[in-house]
Amino acid sequence: MRECLRLAEHGRREVGNGAMVGAKLVFRNSDIARGYHRGFGQIHAERDLLMNYQGDIPSEAILYVNLEPCCHQGKTPPCTDIILKRGVQRVCFGMPDPDVRVAGQGIDLLRRNGVEVIGPVARAACEYFNRGFVTMRSKGRPWVILKSARTRDGQIAYADGAPLKITNEEQDRWSHEHLRSKVDAILVGVQTIINDDPHLTTRLVSTPQQEGLERYQPWRIIFDSSLRIPLASRVLTDPQASKTIVVTAPEAPSGNKVALRGRGVRVFEVPLKEGSFAFGKLWEVLSSPTADFKGMTSLLVEGGAKTWDTFRKAGVVDEEVTLTSTL
Repeated sequence: MRECLRLAEHGRREVGNGAMVGAKLVFRNSDIARGYHRGFGQIHAERDLLMNYQGDIPSEAILYVNLEPCCHQGKTPPCTDIILKRGVQRVCFGMPDPDVRVAGQGIDLLRRNGVEVIGPVARAACEYFNRGFVTMRSKGRPWVILKSARTRDGQIAYADGAPLKITNEEQDRWSHEHLRSKVDAILVGVQTIINDDPHLTTRLVSTPQQEGLERYQPWRIIFDSSLRIPLASRVLTDPQASKTIVVTAPEAPSGNKVALRGRGVRVFEVPLKEGSFAFGKLWEVLSSPTADFKGMTSLLVEGGAKTWDTFRKAGVVDEEVTLTSTL
């Protein structure tokens, strides 16, 4: 099952608001086929495996998959159909599918048709791996991680608001590899852009010769209700500008919206509620696929203090990470 998760990782940031899924066909302790969900709207892992593997499937072979096979017609045909058609006799799954269109029905269908179904196996690991998908299906919003850094005495910046370097190189590398590279988007408030002019990219990751580093680049989301963001900001001018989303109020200056969109930046309009963006509408626009945007299921909120407070008060923080200065 751990190998299924490693295969599923290839679909990160490609599957949109769906699940990352890997599949293996094993016979006598040897892999005879592998597959994974390659992208939003594309065939699922089980179908990817079974369409590409044309050999005979021994009755003793086991199909391993980290998510319950689907049994409904969506963007792709049901995976249960091809499992039965190809004569797979044994299926081992990691976790039930929380989608109401499946929710145990895939397992039941296979069992009713004589397939031996084993599982859930390593359920906690599978659910945590796809925690964004689970949260989206159960709560209607992405999984939210709030990350902060502070000195030992609690400072997050100098008294005048100037940026204060708190983390060391090891902490920065850990943040890039285990936080930034594992989420769909990084979110900050516009004041962070004004004060720090950050890149908000993933740079410090251990990929062979940095091959495929573009795969690790998350969306960058800026909260900016009145569009104060400087047009010279790195997030608007660097090679990743097309992966920048500015969330603003409908009443923000229309000319500014035109200028941002002219640079390839996405401008999402979300109404304000009691001085903050209405989270219900925010989740809707961030999770809903469009022609060239496939939605997202995980969000890393990096600051600043006002933005952290907004998420905490709304009760939408699932995980908090605080890095403390070692000095």
